[in-house]
Parts: sequence; structure tokens; C-alpha cells
Amino acid sequence: MTPVRRRLGAWRQQDGTYEFRVWAPAAGSVALILEGKVLPMLEEGDGCHACVHACAPGMRYRYCMDGSLSVPDPASRWQPDGVHGASAIPDEDAYAWRTTGGAGRAWSEAVLYEVHVGAVGGYRALEAQLPALAAMGITALQLMPLATFGGSRNWGYDGVLPYAPTSVYGSPDELKSLVDAAHALRMLVLLDVVFNHFGPEGNHLAAYSPAFFREDLRTPWGAAIDFRQPWVQRYFIENALMWLRDYRFDGLRLDAVHAIHPQTFLQTLREAIHDDGPRHPVYLVVENENNAASLLDQGYAAQWNDDFHNALHVVLTGEHEGYYADFAAAPAARLARVLSEGFAWQGEITRRGHARGEPSGGLSPDHFVVFAQNHDQIGNRAFGDRLQVSVAPARLQVAQALTALTPMIPLFFMGEPWGAREPFLFFTDFPPPLDAAVRDGRRAEFGHFAAFAEPHARASIPDPNAVETFEASRCPLPPPDALADNAWLGAFKANLALRRRYLADGAAQARSLGAAVLADHAVRAGWQLPGGQWWLTFNLGTGRVDASLPDGDTVLALGDVDATGMLAPGTMLVRWVAQ
Repeated sequence: MTPVRRRLGAWRQQDGTYEFRVWAPAAGSVALILEGKVLPMLEEGDGCHACVHACAPGMRYRYCMDGSLSVPDPASRWQPDGVHGASAIPDEDAYAWRTTGGAGRAWSEAVLYEVHVGAVGGYRALEAQLPALAAMGITALQLMPLATFGGSRNWGYDGVLPYAPTSVYGSPDELKSLVDAAHALRMLVLLDVVFNHFGPEGNHLAAYSPAFFREDLRTPWGAAIDFRQPWVQRYFIENALMWLRDYRFDGLRLDAVHAIHPQTFLQTLREAIHDDGPRHPVYLVVENENNAASLLDQGYAAQWNDDFHNALHVVLTGEHEGYYADFAAAPAARLARVLSEGFAWQGEITRRGHARGEPSGGLSPDHFVVFAQNHDQIGNRAFGDRLQVSVAPARLQVAQALTALTPMIPLFFMGEPWGAREPFLFFTDFPPPLDAAVRDGRRAEFGHFAAFAEPHARASIPDPNAVETFEASRCPLPPPDALADNAWLGAFKANLALRRRYLADGAAQARSLGAAVLADHAVRAGWQLPGGQWWLTFNLGTGRVDASLPDGDTVLALGDVDATGMLAPGTMLVRWVAQ
């Protein structure tokens, strides 16, 4: 493994030695502490310090800044003892891959399954679930972040060592085996990566590399990362390439890219992956509050479409506080615009007083990832409750079918295919006094909601640091006999079978035929696909509605649809019009 460029971290050279490099522009001197030996590092003139030494897999090392501050390698690829332990030299040849390249699936075939690896028991436990998930129709895993975080329980968005997959879930080789097993089933594997901030526990970068951050620009997590710095860019680019090349992930989901400044880094990253990434296809997906459609027109595969979720959630529940406020006035109209044009907000002024979004009608539907539930939309609720516990089954079946049966890319959250009712709560494992600050901050966030206006109501919100909070969020796969008798899973599999037959091959070529609000909370939408037209209509209102669909083959009818095509409340109709 000869590095083609100077890289941060510890990387093996052709002669078997390892080159160590750390960017520490504020440190006058840096030493490598390798198995207790203090070895000076050479300052290279641009803030980097480097040295080359013979090493063996498993050897522990740290960096010592100015003779006092001892820290793990910020680009450590193996952190077996957590964020405060020493870094370890990985065994790069230990794992023998059974497959070659990626999963070999087109993006239009993706049916994403978002999963928290810890909540299902770790890498090995998730690998054991893969055959069952594939049999359900899942074609792509979306793993929540794996970067090493403080403690033993976390969503993953508090990672501080982004090169090191957390040892809480298993070893690096067990992660490789998970990806390998998924590829053997032709299942894509995407990883959620956090390039916009670091967690609050175990991050020492500001002490020896304050230039990593910029105090003139703040984010919800503190000082913004300074992506103007070449070595900061290199740090994250090489991290992305590591996941894609060394672990063979098929793609990355970039968390909250609206907090990355300047935004030109996103194109720098995409170009670097195109030039230096693996040979198999790579799919880059963003979460972007700004609805920047132009980013999707410049090489990014898709964006998580919160507009779909928010409009659908308001239609289903009537909730109108928080981020649902922008969808409260006309949720069906917002949802119709999503179905026909991609984003509901395309530059208009929201209720929060600022313009949001860019025109997206020219993009194909497969540029948008849609979902009725995900980790945020469940876990950011005070009690982590899923729609399964608050929405009538008939209405929820319509929501599930709508998510599966548009040419957009569907995502389902852990347990959703079989109707899991376990909550997914916000959980952490921080030491004092950070634990109390996180608990109190979490409860304070809900103070502006009517249900939590009183202190006693906020005090009932689960403590993120309590072990019980994590344990309640575990989501085991039911035994085979229970799955065989699960009616919800049967409907889920049937919906995905329709998707495979009619939508998967043509989603990238799909073009909207328009969408319309038929009545209160009732919408019709259609798409032109190779070989025919795909139409659907649903009624989540209170009165009967004329389906108003072109004549064709009815491929799905949920609920009470009479012979004249009238839809009762809580119903849906889907037709294929062959051409």
C-alpha cells in the first residue's frame, strides 16, 4: 500500500515500515510514543509532523505535543480502548475478502434500510440478519455513523475519531465481514459520515490544531470546521476514501452538509472520490436543510427529502409544532409538490422568515430519498415513539405504500418492515458533568412545545445517559415463525415486489406527469416511465374521494375502493397504464 500522497495517520509503506503524520500547527514539537518509546517527529514546514518506523499490527501509539499533551492519533484507524485510549496499528492483511468490488446494483434499485448497529447487537448480529432483510426486499443498508465516540452508547453523531470504526460494535474485520456478506447478497452498503462537527467528549484537536476550526463562524455544535484549510480538506477526503476503498462501502450519506463552509468543499470531495475512489460505483447522498438542488445536478446521487416526511407526517397526525410548522397550512399541497417536483420548498420564504430551497423540478425522482420515519424523525421526539403507536394501521399502510411506490428512493428505519413498536430514543454515555448538561439540554429543547411547557412534563423525558434509555431502543429481529405470520411484513414485501416489477429499472428515466390535491388530504400523482405510466392516489382525509386515475391495470388497492373508483378515508389506489 504505497501512499500516492502525504496522508495523515499511520500508513504502511512498501518496505513494511509505517509513516506517521499529524497536522499540529500550534505545537512546537511533536513526538511519537510507540509502545512506550518516545520518538521525535520531523516538522515538515506546513504544520505537519512526520516520522517513519517499523511497526507490527496491534502496537499501541500516541502523539505527545510539546512534551505534555498526550493524545490518540486523530486519524487513528483502530481505537480498541475508546476515545481516551492509545491508537493501534491495524492489521491491513488480516481480512480475506470473499467478494470483489461493490454490490453491483444501480442506484435506482436501492431500497434503503437505516440501522443503528449497536441497537441490533453489533456487526456480527447485523450480518446474521442480512439474509432475512434481503428476503424482505431490502437492497441497501444505510448504517448510522460508526466513528469512535465517547462511552459505549451513542447515536454516532458525537464521533471524535472518524477514521476508527467504534470497537463497541466489534472489530474492523467484523465490519469488513458485514460489508462482504451484504455484497454477496447484492446488497449495497452506505455509511453515514459526519464531516460538519466533532462530538464533545475526547476531541483534542483545538489544543494543538486550533486552525482546524474558525471562531468567526458558529454552528449548532460550536465553532465551524475550517474547510478553507488544505489539511482539513485532506483529513476528510482521505477519510471518505478509506471507507470506500478499505471497507468497500458503496456510498456515503453526508450528515448536515448545510453546516459545511465553504460549500465548494463538497465538489472538491466529489471530484477526489471520482479520481481516487474505488472502481465500483459510488453513491454520495446528502442531508441538506438548504434544499440545494444544484448540488444534486453536479454529481451527488440524492438528498434525504425531509419535505416528503414533514408533509406526510402532518397529513397523518395533524401535528404542527417545531419543523412541522412550515407544513401545517397546506400539507397535502406540499406533499403533491414533493411528488411532482422533488422539494416542497424551492426558494420561498418559510414561516421562520428565510428563503429555503432551489428549483428541483428538472431532477429525476431518484435524486430524492423519501421516508415516513428515520432516526431523526423518531429519535427527536421526546419519547422516541414510532408512527406504529400513534397512527391507525390503515392510514399507516397507506404511508408505507406511498414511501415504497414512487420512483423516488425509499428508506425504511430499523424495524419498520415488520411494524416494530420499540421506541428509538436519544441515548448517550457521557461522564459528569457532560451527562447532566446533555440531559438538561435535551429536556430544554422541548420547552417550546405545548405538551412540555411545564417543568414536570419536561422532567418525564428519558435521560439520554441512562442505560435503560438505550436498552429500550434495542430492535431485535423477530424469530422466523413470528415473521412468517406478520401481516405488516407481508404487505411490505408485496409493495417492494411491485416496486421491483414496475419502478426499479426505470426510476432514473421517470418524469412527472403532475400531482394534484383532490380533496382535503387526498392527492393524485403520476409519472411517465419507460413502457408506461405509473399513477397513484390516496385519501387520508375524512370524506370519500373520486380516484380520478386513467384507465389501466390496478396493481394495488388498499382499503375500501368501490366499483366506481371512489376512495374511502384511509385508502390508496395504484395503476399501471401500459403504452
